[in-house]
Amino acid sequence: MVRTRGSLSSDQLLRWLIQALTIVSPLIVLYFVLAVIKWVFNGDVTFDRQYIVQGIGQGSVYGALALALVLIYRSTDVINFAQGEMAMFCTFVSWALITQAHWDWYAALVGTLVFAAFFGAIIQRVVIAPIENAPLLTIVIVTLGLFQVVNSFAIFIWQAQPKSIFAPYAKVGTKAFTIFGASVGRTYVGALAITLIVMGLVFVFFNYTKLGLASRAAAQNPVASRLCGVSVGVMLTIGWALAAMVGATAGVVAAPIQGLDPAFMQGLLLYAFAAAVLGGLDSPVGAVLGGFLIGIIQNVVGGAALLKDIKDPVAFIVIIVVLFVRPTGLLGRKTVKKV
Repeated sequence: MVRTRGSLSSDQLLRWLIQALTIVSPLIVLYFVLAVIKWVFNGDVTFDRQYIVQGIGQGSVYGALALALVLIYRSTDVINFAQGEMAMFCTFVSWALITQAHWDWYAALVGTLVFAAFFGAIIQRVVIAPIENAPLLTIVIVTLGLFQVVNSFAIFIWQAQPKSIFAPYAKVGTKAFTIFGASVGRTYVGALAITLIVMGLVFVFFNYTKLGLASRAAAQNPVASRLCGVSVGVMLTIGWALAAMVGATAGVVAAPIQGLDPAFMQGLLLYAFAAAVLGGLDSPVGAVLGGFLIGIIQNVVGGAALLKDIKDPVAFIVIIVVLFVRPTGLLGRKTVKKV
């Protein structure tokens, strides 16, 4: 039987169903754990929709930064430990455009994304490309050094004092949104909307453009891509530029929530790592969904009176549990390497 383009087989539907169940299983387990604790402690623990909706907004920032990490990991098999600091530096550029050059916030966002693209491309060509054939540990150490260099330059240029940055979609005095009966601040709703738009553009780029398809091919099989005439070096540069743009988006939408200082992305980077590992380091969709799950779980646990003290480490506890069951993450794929 010949299946037409775009038709779905029963195997695909079954695989998608299994993936959907895998994604929601941590939330189901968390719900039952909290329900048991609530029963044991006579109702001192709640599972309020307020925390779920707010967690989705907060998780969008984790997901965007996790997506940036995955984009680089898929092409180089390296975790870029400087991703958060690159995003922080780009966010300071946005702040400078708004407060010193008097740009509109949205114009500053576009300008920041353009700067981020050049920033990421330059780092890949100048710092990463010369050592791309070096041992993995060498590249990791270089990214750690890059972390310190970018942070130091940000302090040198803009000083270490915290700065304020306000988004036009969350002006002071505006009412919060009500979603499914839960009151959610406009900063979280705006962050979710902007990151979803950027993630959608990334999806379209990689799936429906020749340049995006060439980038995917170069990441999956560099040798075959070279034989087909694809410039793998250029594709890697584009990957770093795109990752820097996604990371910059996370920084710009996180700054009105977190406040802006040279260390503000370091905590977010830890949760982005958690999201990427939870969703699968080779799965962009998994990284985004992992960010949402981490945000929801963190907020739900933080809203429980008895569990609020473990709000920060709970994400890593969930990762340990998930990796015991699925070492590749929720949507990660097993890879077989010939030796």
